[in-house]
Amino acid sequence: MNTLKTVTVTVALTLVCAAAHGQVGRRLQEAAGRAAERAATRQTEQRTERAVDSAIDAVFDGNSNNNQQAPANPPPQQQQQAQPSNDGGANAVATSTPAATPADAANSLEMAYAKNDFVPGDEIFFEDLMDSEQLGEFPSMWDLVNGNAEIASINGKKAIYRGDRERGTYAIAPLMKDMKNYLPEKFTVEMDLYMTIKSGSGEGNQALTRYSYELFFYDANSRQIARVEINNHNANAGTGTVSVNWDYTSTSDQNVRGNANPVITSDDWHHISISFNQRAFKLYLDGGRIINIPNMKQPSNFRIRDSNINNSSWAGAITNVRFAQGAVPLYDRMLTDGKFITYGITFDVGKSTIKPESMGEINRIVTMMTENPDLKFSVEGHTDSTGSATGNQSLSEARSQAVVDKLVENGIARDRLTAAGKGQTAPIADNGTDEGRAKNRRVEFVKING
Repeated sequence: MNTLKTVTVTVALTLVCAAAHGQVGRRLQEAAGRAAERAATRQTEQRTERAVDSAIDAVFDGNSNNNQQAPANPPPQQQQQAQPSNDGGANAVATSTPAATPADAANSLEMAYAKNDFVPGDEIFFEDLMDSEQLGEFPSMWDLVNGNAEIASINGKKAIYRGDRERGTYAIAPLMKDMKNYLPEKFTVEMDLYMTIKSGSGEGNQALTRYSYELFFYDANSRQIARVEINNHNANAGTGTVSVNWDYTSTSDQNVRGNANPVITSDDWHHISISFNQRAFKLYLDGGRIINIPNMKQPSNFRIRDSNINNSSWAGAITNVRFAQGAVPLYDRMLTDGKFITYGITFDVGKSTIKPESMGEINRIVTMMTENPDLKFSVEGHTDSTGSATGNQSLSEARSQAVVDKLVENGIARDRLTAAGKGQTAPIADNGTDEGRAKNRRVEFVKING
């Protein structure tokens, strides 16, 4: 019987692999040179393993079906979703498994975020979602250091970019009351970054080969503490580099580069997260930590620079920028107040769709509730006062229910959770200011006794 099983498994594996390799020629011809195909390699390898496992199970169940056709290739935008990789997408070999579906891509991205250790700050002190900005105007929540920047719509998102008419570097800084000194000793920074390679030419009619964004941290005396450079230097392969120079002085220049080839696909949004905890600096790209500096001096303020001096066509943009202070453990917050407020669970604008970058926070809540099985919570969604009260009430109800559903999906019993939308009825800050509205958009976990 064991011999029969071994032969059967071998035959099943051979059939699956043969079917897979039968697809690879066509797939490689159709997708040769596409960054999306290379960036999706890790996902397709995982699906290959699942397909083999399913085939083996089906043989022993008597339900084997090796003639099932692989679905057609999805649009490139679906293929571009990939987990951060340490092995370099440029050198990966494409596999002949079914192409990624939107659900597969979303699940893989959620898994990547759930595994990271980024904890967003507790108290937002700057947030710019840009949804109320006017196209073509300078962003109202920023100060111009040099060059030109304006609001544009990119893939349906309002974002800051240099402007089609401009050639040269621009630099901007968050508009704060004290422009020199506003970063606390514990803070987090998050933003969405769009990187692409557009047709155009640089100095000497050389074709544009990379795109670069720079994030600067300074002390109160305008001395540079750290410079983060994000390069999409290999557009065809979908790879790039992320490096940091820190504690930069005339006599000291320390440098560290993140993983050699992080996945930075072109014509796509990437989520950047940074945490600073007294002296430790960490940087995350799409849910994966790629920079970890244990000892850096305290920065006081921040700037963003588009450094593509010779590029005459726009190639990148930023949106959804958020600064927050502190990062107190969830359980400690709950013990102190009988509840905890989280800003780490975020949603698409005007919707109840949970963003993938929320999975880190959701995973921490799942862990806390798993380790404390007696905990029960009322999950309460809150909005600011923008829009109608009726609309905000409905939105908050949908969002709180979405959070409950996500926690249940991740293993928490439904009878330990109750969804409650509060709309705009319980503000904790002034809705007349940007900072106040940011604080009012929140999810609260209120402990249920008994």
